[in-house]
Amino acid sequence: MTTVAPITTTAGRARERRLPAYLLAGVAFGIVLTKGELVSWFRIQEALRFKGLYLYEVFASALAVTIPAFALLKRRAVRSLSGEPIAIPPKVLGRGYRYVIGGLIFGLGWGLLGACPGPIFALIGAGVGPMVVVSLAAVAGTWVYGYLRPSLPH
Repeated sequence: MTTVAPITTTAGRARERRLPAYLLAGVAFGIVLTKGELVSWFRIQEALRFKGLYLYEVFASALAVTIPAFALLKRRAVRSLSGEPIAIPPKVLGRGYRYVIGGLIFGLGWGLLGACPGPIFALIGAGVGPMVVVSLAAVAGTWVYGYLRPSLPH
């Protein structure tokens, strides 16, 4: 029988104390996604067929908030809750084919399931039972990627 060593560092205990706040933030985010109809299969289908702009307007409003927020964080050299400096490294772009292949896989999954990874837990919380299978498949896919990553072109 193996035992897990308790968290003994001050930072570890502080992080552990914040877990309920993270859980509440996640639940609130799930409620917002659900009430805003951002997890609705019909809304997603509407956007993917270019029949409605609702989803694109939400994405645009998120960008309108986050771009200035990140600029402010960078300008003020804000630190994380644990005191570490927040650093966003520059993105190094690779060859285009990996983005095309990844986008196709992501888009096919999104189109077939009607959900991207973000709202899976909100859908489970809303009582959409088949999303439990989707979440298990997402975990399995993440594990497969981690296993194959060293042999994949990056």
